[in-house]
This record gives sequence, structure tokens and C-alpha cells, in this order.
Amino acid sequence: QVQLVESGGGLVQAGGSLRLSCVASGGALSDHVMGWFRQAPGKEREFVATISRSGVATDYQDSVEGRFTISRDNAKNTVYLEMNSLKPEDPALYYCAARPPQKITISPSAHEYPYWGQGTQVTISS
Repeated sequence: QVQLVESGGGLVQAGGSLRLSCVASGGALSDHVMGWFRQAPGKEREFVATISRSGVATDYQDSVEGRFTISRDNAKNTVYLEMNSLKPEDPALYYCAARPPQKITISPSAHEYPYWGQGTQVTISS
């Protein structure tokens, strides 16, 4: 089964940018619809963005639409989350996740993603 490892988190000023990466191993990334989720302390895990296997279809949480961009490079087995204009409400542990290979539709529902990385922390300084 696919294993996922996120990187790219860190401390950034409000208004700044970060690019998160998620590298897949143990399987072809191109087989999986991918998603990014986040969880802040004391809050439930929430959907951020999702991308189809080809990269053609994407969907975003309303609060990040226009600021964040999800993309993928299947040849590099990597999914990205480009985050711009970061706001004080964006800090969280960011996770990438994969849907099973037979599920081909994008989804904002965390329970539809059985494969998860361990997360990368994003912190905002005001």
C-alpha cells in the first residue's frame, strides 16, 4: 500500500508563502486521488484541497480558494500544496492523504482517504 511523507512546513509571517510536498512510495501516485487536510489544536481535521489522478480536477475549501493551489507530478510521485497570502487562521498540522486506487472521484471527505502521512506543521507569526 502507498506510504506518504509530507515536508515543507515551517514558520512564516502572515501574508507569506509556503509550498508543502507529499512524496508517495510503495505504489504509483498516479493511481490515487489525493487530498490535503489540516488540523489545528483543539479543532477537528478539515478538508483543504483535493486533486484528481490526472491533475485536471481540483476542489478547495472556500477559505483557501484563490490562495492555495494543489498540484501533482506523477512522474515524481509527489503532490504539492502551494500556500500564498497565509493568514493567522491557517496554522495547523497539514496532512496529505490518498484515496484507494479504485476510487477515481475527488472528495472533501476525510473518511474516504484510508492512507495518510504523519503531517507537517505550519506556523504563522504575526
